[in-house]
Amino acid sequence: MAETFDRLTGTVAAQEAAMSKRVSVLVGNRSVPLLPGSPVTDSSRSPWNGLNLERHSLEAVEIPVHEHPTLCLHLQTSGPVEMDWDSSGRSGHVRSGAGDLILLAPGTKDSLLWYGPSQRIVVSVAPALLGQASSQLGLKTHYDFENNWSFQDEQLRLLLTEMDREMSSGWPMGSLYGDLLSMSLSIALVKKYNHLATIPAPIKGGLSRPNLRIVLAYIEENLEQDIRLEELASLSGLSLFHFARSFRESLGQTPHQYIVQMRVERAKALLSRPEWNIEQIANAVGLASAGRFAKVFRAATGVTPSQWRKNS
Repeated sequence: MAETFDRLTGTVAAQEAAMSKRVSVLVGNRSVPLLPGSPVTDSSRSPWNGLNLERHSLEAVEIPVHEHPTLCLHLQTSGPVEMDWDSSGRSGHVRSGAGDLILLAPGTKDSLLWYGPSQRIVVSVAPALLGQASSQLGLKTHYDFENNWSFQDEQLRLLLTEMDREMSSGWPMGSLYGDLLSMSLSIALVKKYNHLATIPAPIKGGLSRPNLRIVLAYIEENLEQDIRLEELASLSGLSLFHFARSFRESLGQTPHQYIVQMRVERAKALLSRPEWNIEQIANAVGLASAGRFAKVFRAATGVTPSQWRKNS
């Protein structure tokens, strides 16, 4: 009996953990996936916190009444499809195509009916992440969003497309790049679609020389680690947003671009030492596997690590 209970408890815990990684909505008191079936890909193994992403290939489908506890963003990636929506006593009919977006604010109750098949990327952004973005932008009040059932935004489209590419390829660019994408999306949403407050003018100027030296020394000493954006920002005492912008103003590169450059340079030096194999070098420069190391190295140099070693 005890073994059966433990097994059932473990199964429930696993299901709850899996659900926490889905784009979910509330139906009554139950949390359920927004879209039916299994996603083509999902962000359950992603470096993101407070953000879930899924890519779906849907047939014609009706989504019953549900409530969004988080901000929900859809990007349609296929051809035209007709859709009916109902929300808070209002209804509408939309014919959307590839590149069209839907934005639904936290607390929205709605139902949907798609009349044909569609492919879409769907993301949920937790209130804490939006609150963090608001704070980093210098807002003293909370955010407020309005529902939009069909619109175009090239910046959001590019961000979601890049996040989907990272997700589909197994996060080859690492946690820092994931942090930058997550921050960029939440900042863009608050800056462009928050209706509650005016965004203060950004503070201009790069990092101070002492702060820049501290950050660069930290990167140099921890290249073998999975460096996060929050770690670097804390060294300078700046928010994630202001740190990333100030770093780029100082060096002309994003933190991720700079770290990739440093990792590739260290890898070149280690490749000249025959006692180091490719797997050891990958670990020494913070690129967890030989496959990921080869992909990053080739993107930076045009050749694989083995080819570099042979020709150097």
